[in-house]
Amino acid sequence: MNFLDQLNSVQREAVTCTEGPSLIVAGAGSGKTRVLTYRIAYLLQQGVPAGNILALTFTNKAAREMKDRIGRLVEASDARYLWMGTFHSICAKLLRRDADKLGFTRDFTIYDTADSKSLLKAICKERGLDEKVYKPASVLGRISMAKNNLIFPMQYGQNRDLLQADREARMYETAVVYELYQARLKAANAMDFDDLLLNMLVLIDQHAEVREQLQQMFRYVLVDEYQDTNYVQYCLVSRLAEPQQNICVVGDDAQSIYSFRGADIRNILNFQRQYPDARLFKLERNYRSTQNIVNAANSLIHKNTHQIEKTVYSEKEAGKPLSLYAYMDDRAEASGVAEMIAHAHRTAGYDDIAVLYRTNAQSRAFEGELRKRNIPYRIYGGTSFYQRKEIKDALGYFRLAVNPRDNEALLRIVGFPGRGIGETTMKKVAANAIENHLPYLEVMASPEATAPDVSAATGKRLRAFADLMAQLHQLSEETDAYTFADQTLRVTGVLTALAMDTTAEGIDRAQNVQELLNAIREFVAQRQEEGIDFTPITDFLSEVSLQTDQDENLADTTERVTLMTVHAAKGLEFPVVFIAGMEENLFPSQFCVNPGEIEEERRLLYVAITRAMERCVLSYARQRFRNGQMAFNSPSRFLNDIDRRFMELANRSTPSIPSSPRFPSIPSIQRSPITPSTPTLTKVTPSERGAGGVPSPYSPGDRVSHRVFGEGTVQRVYRDEVTENDKIEILFDKQGTKTLLLTHARLDRI
Repeated sequence: MNFLDQLNSVQREAVTCTEGPSLIVAGAGSGKTRVLTYRIAYLLQQGVPAGNILALTFTNKAAREMKDRIGRLVEASDARYLWMGTFHSICAKLLRRDADKLGFTRDFTIYDTADSKSLLKAICKERGLDEKVYKPASVLGRISMAKNNLIFPMQYGQNRDLLQADREARMYETAVVYELYQARLKAANAMDFDDLLLNMLVLIDQHAEVREQLQQMFRYVLVDEYQDTNYVQYCLVSRLAEPQQNICVVGDDAQSIYSFRGADIRNILNFQRQYPDARLFKLERNYRSTQNIVNAANSLIHKNTHQIEKTVYSEKEAGKPLSLYAYMDDRAEASGVAEMIAHAHRTAGYDDIAVLYRTNAQSRAFEGELRKRNIPYRIYGGTSFYQRKEIKDALGYFRLAVNPRDNEALLRIVGFPGRGIGETTMKKVAANAIENHLPYLEVMASPEATAPDVSAATGKRLRAFADLMAQLHQLSEETDAYTFADQTLRVTGVLTALAMDTTAEGIDRAQNVQELLNAIREFVAQRQEEGIDFTPITDFLSEVSLQTDQDENLADTTERVTLMTVHAAKGLEFPVVFIAGMEENLFPSQFCVNPGEIEEERRLLYVAITRAMERCVLSYARQRFRNGQMAFNSPSRFLNDIDRRFMELANRSTPSIPSSPRFPSIPSIQRSPITPSTPTLTKVTPSERGAGGVPSPYSPGDRVSHRVFGEGTVQRVYRDEVTENDKIEILFDKQGTKTLLLTHARLDRI
């Protein structure tokens, strides 16, 4: 059978119209990969030599899979010589042939991110720059963004905007560091990842014979995920396709979500302006999702101003509308989602279910709730919350403060933040500790007696660290877990060091550590509700250790729920998708201020919704811990962008999801709905007191006193349908609103 018979009419046209420029706008789930694969196979079938076809992808995995599929459609030998791979891998191959023209040898080294950071760290150290300001990741991020925008060291130093940004970050010498970095790379016969693209562009711009040779060789140029290309990639593709203009780009402007990596949506939006004769093919049929999911996603994305107009549709069953759940707080949200997952598993595999969130820090609550129910899970494209480096570093400080003999914890944290105690010094400390049968920290406390082989200056730094840990040890015995953790991360400089890193990764790490503090605060609050007034940090560390052990026990289970950020979910699909944290300043992110950034956040939600095949459940929390404080949240503005015909307001905390042929409904207790409005404190009248069978001696308006939180006013008494506990909500005069277990509140009436 002719493979073209497997395509719909629009797909077939996009595959067979091979001459001249083409823009294939591929809506979510519309068979983009199939069209790109079949177009290449069709070119081979028409007699185009494989060596004349250049196909650029964004992952090696995508390139391998496409090449395998092409080999099954045509003779495998025909596909063997295709120039197919990522931008970086193709450029590396081409540069090897003409590296001498740029002053490199053919065997130049390619520096990975760790190599680049190490080199930048050495340069900054040599120049005496503050390592807390000139963090390698931050400097590398600035240099990378400059290279992605075709800005060389000399141009960087003359760019007012860049220099102003550096001044605001107190990184005045970034331009000099950039210049030295490039010189060191050249001296080492090395290129970093960005140089592979940048130097390729320099090669074809400065050497006409190379440019003409490549243009003749690559008669057909195809680019996948064109909406994710940066400026240098745009220039490369334009140069290579210049003579014949047999360029075909495939992508979806509605799924452009990587501007923080340098992606420029204008590349795809302006393609027809760049090539006025370009053919436009719109793949609008979605083969993945139900009609309601597709329609809901359409109603959302149509609110964007900058887009290529298209209307994606589905011919699958109508399906159920999206469900929206409102929860009291983020803990209740995680519990509610976990409960729905447990019920859904009766008719679905765990592999069919994904929980998506905007930031990595949100995974912590879901991990905890899934563990409670023994539901296996995987962190896709990331690390389990308590296994992340920054979290393990913070816990290392807590462990060492509690147990000064914990040598492993000491070795982990002594170098972060930097305090002039290096690996060589710690080797001497370890040797002396072993010789004298002492803990490392005790050797550090009196180096003049136990470690005479270190200098006086080093000895002073060792004593300072040991003194700090002694103070923290005392603090751990005198304060509750949250107060101790918060003070420890402040006085050790951990919070300051994380705050100084303004890269996307740095912000993510800082948010994760703040989420750890939130977890400890919640742990303390929960124990207070149970009548335990003092919770030491040792109790929290014990709980974390047990959770970590359970992680390892679940490792041998192949079927698991997937937890991931929305960015990591692009390109994937699941029958059931939960999208959590639909709140202002979270989704959209608090860092988005201009219209362009908001539009990208809206595209990000579009990507999230279109991952769902049969079910899509959104949720938000009215309260969420932020920066150590419980903050009230407004529902995300994006919820109002979704047409209400395609989304229903679900009953609060109901452990069921709307039925479908594959996932029948699960019986649940009828509960009152909560509409997604701006949260306010709810006053409960005396006549409503006791609703849900709650016996209570207190009424709204009563003045009470609590021995920890002080005096306050009762707001309401109610039954928590998530935990099945009776609770009392009190607005304390000095501590704000607290919700306590009624049976353990220990209140005195004033």
